[in-house]
Amino acid sequence: MNVKIGQTLVSVVDGTSLVVVRCSGPDVVVTCGGEEMVDKAVADAAAPAGGSGGARLGKRYTVEGLDIELLCVKAGGGQVAVNGTPVVEKSAKPLPASD
Repeated sequence: MNVKIGQTLVSVVDGTSLVVVRCSGPDVVVTCGGEEMVDKAVADAAAPAGGSGGARLGKRYTVEGLDIELLCVKAGGGQVAVNGTPVVEKSAKPLPASD
């Protein structure tokens, strides 16, 4: 799938919805629950509500070795992966000291 920064991807198996925050190459495959995610503009009917264990609302996800960052805007239960590699939650950067 050709992904672009700012694009909203939705899952066809649960309620997961992600926004592409950063992506170096357009040709990546983003999946959720083993099925490829689709652009929100071409999504069919509303997906069923997700369970637990998947992406968490408001968290950013990345894959080591790929320059991609996804922001979860709607939580779901499916495992999210990029090019077959499961995503990991991005850790927060420490704030500078305010001496």
